[in-house]
Amino acid sequence: MIVFKKVRYKNFLSTGQQFIDIQLDRSSKTLVVGENGAGKSTMLDALCFGLFQRAFRNIKKDQMVNSINEKDCVVEVEFVIGQNEYKIVRGIRPNIFEIWCNNIMLNQDAAVRDYQKHLEQTILKLNFRSFTQVVILGNASFVPFMQLRPEYRRQVVEEILDIEIFSKMNFILKDKVKNQDELIKQSDFNYQLIESKVDSQKKHIEDMSGNNQQLIDKKQIEIQQAQTDIDNYQLDIDRVSAEKTALQNEIIDETKINNKYKQLHNMEAKLENTCSKHKKDLKFFETHNDCPTCQQSIDEAFKSTMIDKKKNKVIEIDSAMSQLVKEITTTETRLSKINETMIVIREKELLINRYETSISEINKYMTIKENEIGELSDDKFTTGVATGQLTQLQEQLTEADTVKVKYKEEKNYLDTARYLMQDTGIKTKIIKQYLPIMNQLINKNLADMDFFVNFTLDDGFKETIKSRHRDVFNYHSFSEGEKLRIDLSILFTWREIAKMKNSMNTNLLILDEVFDSSLDASGTDEFMRILTNKLAKENVFVISHKGDTLIDKFPSILKFEKYKNFTRMA
Repeated sequence: MIVFKKVRYKNFLSTGQQFIDIQLDRSSKTLVVGENGAGKSTMLDALCFGLFQRAFRNIKKDQMVNSINEKDCVVEVEFVIGQNEYKIVRGIRPNIFEIWCNNIMLNQDAAVRDYQKHLEQTILKLNFRSFTQVVILGNASFVPFMQLRPEYRRQVVEEILDIEIFSKMNFILKDKVKNQDELIKQSDFNYQLIESKVDSQKKHIEDMSGNNQQLIDKKQIEIQQAQTDIDNYQLDIDRVSAEKTALQNEIIDETKINNKYKQLHNMEAKLENTCSKHKKDLKFFETHNDCPTCQQSIDEAFKSTMIDKKKNKVIEIDSAMSQLVKEITTTETRLSKINETMIVIREKELLINRYETSISEINKYMTIKENEIGELSDDKFTTGVATGQLTQLQEQLTEADTVKVKYKEEKNYLDTARYLMQDTGIKTKIIKQYLPIMNQLINKNLADMDFFVNFTLDDGFKETIKSRHRDVFNYHSFSEGEKLRIDLSILFTWREIAKMKNSMNTNLLILDEVFDSSLDASGTDEFMRILTNKLAKENVFVISHKGDTLIDKFPSILKFEKYKNFTRMA
C-alpha cells in the first residue's frame, strides 16, 4: 500500500518563493476552498508533476514555473511503501529529479527516462493514467473511465488487476517469435545448402568410380595447354627484351648528353655575365668624361680606344652566345628524344613483368592439376577421401536437421506462450473472474447513491445499463449528474479492487470540484454519507467552491488565497 504523507512546492504556477506544505495524511476528510485562481487545484498539478513529470491539467512544463520569479521551481512528494520511506524531488530551472529512499538518494547513472520508468514500474507500480483513475477525480482534465476508448479502459483494468505484466511479456514474446522465425529460416537454408553438397558429393564419387582416366586425360590436356601458354609468354618476353635492349643502345649517350647540357648552360651563364660587364664599361665610357674616383678628365684618345675595344668584345660575345644557343637547342632535342625512349623502355619492362606474372600463375595452376592427377591415379585413395568427406557432410546434415527441428519446437512453445499472453488468453480469464465482482461493486455503489440501475461491463469493457423497467441504455444516454454518479461508482470500485489486489492500494483520494458540477443536493448528501461510511480510514481531499454549504461537513479545512499575486495557505 502507498501511504502519501506530504506534498510541498514553491515557485510552482502561482506559488511564490515560500514552500506550501500540505500534510496528506493528517485528516480523513479535508475540504479545500478558495476563490477562483487562488491555487486550489495547484496541489493536484504539483502532486502529478512530482510523481509523473506532468501536471494534472493540460499545462506545459515551461508554464509551470512561476512567471514572476521564473526559476527555482521545486516540488517534493513524500510517501511510504511498506518499511521504506520515499521522497521525490523534481525541479525546473534548474532541472532536478531525485528519488530518495530512507534518506539515501538512488543511483542516477541511468537516463532520466529510465529513472522515471524505475519510479513508475518498480516503486509506485502505477502510471499517470491509472493514478488519475484511482486517486484523482476532477473536472479540469480528468477523463472518466466510461469516456475512455475500449483499449484504454482495458489498460486501466489491467493495471488495477496488476496483470499488465502479461502485455509486456506479449511484447517481448513478439520480438522473440520474430527472431525465432529468422533462426528457422536460416536453419532451413543451412539444411538445404548441406543437402545440396551431399548430393553433389555423391555424384562426384559416382563420377570418380568410372571416369577417373577420362578426368586424368582431360587434366593432362589442360596442363599441355597451360605449358603452350607459358612457351608463348616466354617468346613474348624474349621479343620485348630484345626491343628493350635495342632502345637502351639508342640512348647509351644519355649521361654524356646530360653532362654536356649542364656544361652548356654554365657556359651560357658565364658569357652573359661577361657580356653584361663589357656593356656596363661601354656605357661608362660613352656617358662619362671625368673619372668619378680621382675627378680627373679622361683622355679622349684613351676613351675612344676603350669604347672600340668594348664594342668589339660585346660583338664577339653575342656571336659566341648565338652559337651556344644553337648548341643548347640541339642538346635539348636529343634529351627529349632520350626521355621518350626511356618511357617506351619502362612500358616494355611493365609488359615483361605482366608476362612473368602470368607464367607464375599458370605454373601454380599446373601444380594444382598435377596434384589432382596424382590423387585420381590412386582410385582407392581418391574414393576414400571423397567418401570421408561425404560422411562428414551427412553428419552435418543430421545436425542441421536436429537444429531445424529444435528451432521449430521452440517456435511452437513461443507461439503457445504468446497466445496465452494476448488479450484473448490468460488476461481475459483473469478479467472474466473479476468482472462479476466489478459489476457487483459498481451496482452497489450506484445504489448507495440512490441511482438504481443494472450496470454491466462485458469482457470488452462495453457497458450495458438497464433500468428497473428493463429499458436498455448506455453511458451517454444519461444526464450529467447521472454520469457523475456512474463515474464515482466506478472510481470507488477501482479503489476497492486495488485493495483486494494490493497493487494500487493507497490512502489518498482527491476530488476536484465534484460538488460544483452536476451533482444535486440529494446526490451530495448521499456522496458525503459514502465518504463517511466507506472511506473513513482514508485521506480524502475535496476541492470545492461551495465552501459555505460544506464547511460544517468536514473536520479539516484548507483555504488558499492570493496575496501580492502569490498563492498562500490562509
